[in-house]
Amino acid sequence: MTIQITPAANDRMRGFLAASPEAAGVRFGVKRTGCSGFGYVVDLASAVAEGDAVLDIDGIRVIVDPKSLPLVDGTLIDFQKQGLNAAFVFHNPNATGECGCGESFTVG
Repeated sequence: MTIQITPAANDRMRGFLAASPEAAGVRFGVKRTGCSGFGYVVDLASAVAEGDAVLDIDGIRVIVDPKSLPLVDGTLIDFQKQGLNAAFVFHNPNATGECGCGESFTVG
């Protein structure tokens, strides 16, 4: 299992975790959504569930559920600011297509 985090994404995640010290880590995964099938989820995790993969990536505890694991393996998580907008950006080698708005992706 390989997930990478850029320094910008690491800084953003550290900020979220510092504001919520009770969090178990950062939950990263996917959910069914959008016109292409899957959308990314990045949130603070309240707990580690049975079967979750727990990764230490550059000092950030990243928690991935077992269903998301094969879909996000190899993903690079970045955080970008453009004007007033700021968002996590994902470079996923498993994605075979994306919707026009970039909110969802397909695999295989």
